[in-house]
Amino acid sequence: MQLSMWTYPWDVQDLGLETVERDLVERAGLTMISLATSYHAGRFLQPRSPRRKAYFPEDGTIYFKPDAAHWADLAIQPKVADVIMEGGDVLGDLVRRREVGGLGVSCWTVCLHNTRLGMLHPQAVTRNAFGDANYYNLCPSHPEARAYVRALVADISHSYRPDRIELESPSFMGFAHEYHHEKDGVGLTPEDDFLLSICFCPSCLARAAEAGVDGEVARKLVGQWIVETCERAVPERRFPDFPGSGLDTFLPWPELHGYLLWRFEPVTSLVAELREVANPATRVVIIDLKDGWLGGCDLAALGKVCDGAILCAYDMQPGDVASLMAAGRAALGVEKFLGAGYRLFYPEMAGPDILTAKVKAAMAPDVDGINFYNYGLVPAARLDWVSAATSV
Repeated sequence: MQLSMWTYPWDVQDLGLETVERDLVERAGLTMISLATSYHAGRFLQPRSPRRKAYFPEDGTIYFKPDAAHWADLAIQPKVADVIMEGGDVLGDLVRRREVGGLGVSCWTVCLHNTRLGMLHPQAVTRNAFGDANYYNLCPSHPEARAYVRALVADISHSYRPDRIELESPSFMGFAHEYHHEKDGVGLTPEDDFLLSICFCPSCLARAAEAGVDGEVARKLVGQWIVETCERAVPERRFPDFPGSGLDTFLPWPELHGYLLWRFEPVTSLVAELREVANPATRVVIIDLKDGWLGGCDLAALGKVCDGAILCAYDMQPGDVASLMAAGRAALGVEKFLGAGYRLFYPEMAGPDILTAKVKAAMAPDVDGINFYNYGLVPAARLDWVSAATSV
């Protein structure tokens, strides 16, 4: 089984490559490191860093040295993070260590979640039913956004030849909790949040029209529902069973239902293109959630065009983890990589026994790997919990 931990490049720079490798191999019992190679903004408490306890990474930058040949003439260009320009090529160091028996190397790659690039290229972001821009989300339908992600994956895989690339956010993103200092005085319900996340940008409407889907009818209906939400004195569930009822919720409105079914196409075709441009020796997998369909991810369709998936089992009980893995295997088929992702945060993981019980549910013959989140964000003692959980 492939055992990995999501890790930031600045963790390696702050603690040292030898320390990180020793922690992951000898203390946590892992076989791979999943290094962030492109990432978004945030504020991170770094409990073990000797250099900084609070860190604000640059928004929307890459953490490797790009090859200009992959980016020639593209409208959207990457920015190398200052920590790489000043502190060295961590990914290159890890790949060189791998070649002499070190950890396997996976590249944790954020695709379309990029506020910096969204602000620079507003023509390429998702837009709600009113045309308002979601600057944090480049749209999977927009040609320039697609070209950017293709170049990103091609550059990483051909220049560094990692064992794996893990695609995060190659899809449509939700409305809530994707930006900072968000204000919602209305009290959005789950269906309201979903409706506000549906993209009706010109690229989506044109791409849908090419497939024979009239997105304009759907846009008007969604806009009407959002207006009604904003006029209520207090929140009211329009669809009380959502999201459990899935896309069948919208069957009474054929145009909207058809548009939501079409919404899988730009995500699936983008991932197919990423697998096509990647080095054949590098596995390309997606990072997905239980309800990934909310963002346009059809796991069965994605499984046909890439090498598999890591399904995040965050906030799940052991029985739910087992069900998630079973559903993932059924969707992907027997040949594709299937991994589980766990978050090591307190209070979700309040002790080693809790982590062990949840991980045990994924230690099944048809599960190929487990990823843990996140090396630099948790106390060192939790590395021992990982070792205990995976050795049961």
